[in-house]
Amino acid sequence: MYGFASAEKDGWGATITVGAFGVAAVLLATFVAVESRTAAPLLPLRVVTDRNRGGVYLGIGLAMTAMFAMFLFMALYLQQVKGYSPLLTGVAFLPMTICLTLGSTQIGARLMSRLPARRLMVPGLLATAFALVLLAQLGPDTPYWALVLPAQVILGIGLGTAFTPAMSLATHGVQPSDAGIASAMLNTAQQVGGSIGTALLNTLAASATSAYVLANAASGDAAEVARQAATHGYTTAFWWAAGFVGLAAAVIAAAVRTERPDSTDVTDSADEALTPALVR
Repeated sequence: MYGFASAEKDGWGATITVGAFGVAAVLLATFVAVESRTAAPLLPLRVVTDRNRGGVYLGIGLAMTAMFAMFLFMALYLQQVKGYSPLLTGVAFLPMTICLTLGSTQIGARLMSRLPARRLMVPGLLATAFALVLLAQLGPDTPYWALVLPAQVILGIGLGTAFTPAMSLATHGVQPSDAGIASAMLNTAQQVGGSIGTALLNTLAASATSAYVLANAASGDAAEVARQAATHGYTTAFWWAAGFVGLAAAVIAAAVRTERPDSTDVTDSADEALTPALVR
């Protein structure tokens, strides 16, 4: 995360940026080596090397790389470009929240016992990616009702549909002694993905904004150029976010092979304790 943040200020080829990525790679490799040899590992590698769980962790991490940043850039767009107040911005997010709940409880939760997990997760993630592509079409004067609202509805339903079976599948088939670790690993994938996404996409958006300003500084009113530049930066981030979610869908399609995430097994009691109330 430090490397991505440094790239915004110092550039991708700067010593501090490259060094941060290098140190991160060494530390990650060291962690894997230690965990594979110790008698009592913090993270038993069997938890993440399982094809289904590993696919879910990677897919959710990639999806959250896009989603955390989407909330940030949409809030900035509504306030800085459209002139919404913080309160009105919160109200503008309500349709997505409602649809997220409906997607989770009325689609994902109802169908996850009838369909293979990937048949819910892949379409849900693809719908989310499509919603981000819609947001990438925003302009400074685009009406909320014309584009932002439809995108939020699609994104909420798609994300809710995908995440419900993912949360259950993350602990499906795991040994009872590893149930807590498996659940914590899903949360870690979400948090790390979101943190990296915020740093990375913010860097890409800031770079796109700066480039737009430099290319159009002499073309007209400074305030209007600033609005156009900010919008260009946000839509650039939305394009990248759509790509990450599309990649997450591809990972899930390739890796996840279990028939149903909630099949009866020895971990049912652990799953019941660990699965969020929204999923139940």
